[in-house]
Amino acid sequence: MFDRLREDVRTIQERDPAARSFFEVMLLYSGLHALWYHRLAHWLYGHKRFGLARFISQWGRLWTGIEIHPGAQIGRGVFIDHGSGIVIGETAQVGDFCTLYQGVTLGGTGKDKGKRHPTLGKNVLVGSGAKILGPFTVGDNSKIAANAVVLKEVPPNCTAVGVPATIVRRNGEKVTNQDMDVIHFPDPTSRKISMLLLKIDQLEHKVEELERRETRRQFLEKQPREQ
Repeated sequence: MFDRLREDVRTIQERDPAARSFFEVMLLYSGLHALWYHRLAHWLYGHKRFGLARFISQWGRLWTGIEIHPGAQIGRGVFIDHGSGIVIGETAQVGDFCTLYQGVTLGGTGKDKGKRHPTLGKNVLVGSGAKILGPFTVGDNSKIAANAVVLKEVPPNCTAVGVPATIVRRNGEKVTNQDMDVIHFPDPTSRKISMLLLKIDQLEHKVEELERRETRRQFLEKQPREQ
């Protein structure tokens, strides 16, 4: 047990440049504390102590701002950075060495039964505010950009961005013509809105031109009668 606790702390020290010491991480990192609360709650859940398991998980939520259902399966080496507002559902699975930032939701759509929540493979990175909703898999080594909304499966080694999320990088190769990372990326929805605004502007110019022509035609029609 103590080896596992030390491993959790060292994981954060290796992946967070702000971590200054072993004891700072152990005492002050809410993401680490949320994982420890979850381990106890998950053990109780597995032994059918459902009420006590939920009590522990809610107590952990109170102190950390991170809500992990005791039924969720969390792998080794998982790093929850900052973590405030994270929600992980009952049937969610988080693979080894995943990284979750604040505001992430691993949730359901409300339509599924049984397995309702997503499965993250190994070494998946999920950016701040991202929502992954439904009983599908995000493959190993994939990245979900900040504020993306993922509603379908993401293959391994991919980067998904936007609302709804689309794959923009696969196996290190760009799917679009633009370069990006998990922060600077083209938003497909924004591009579509920009195209619509451009089209509306073009239509407005055409309407104005037609109105000018109609006004001129009416003026010319009145000229002979006035003479």
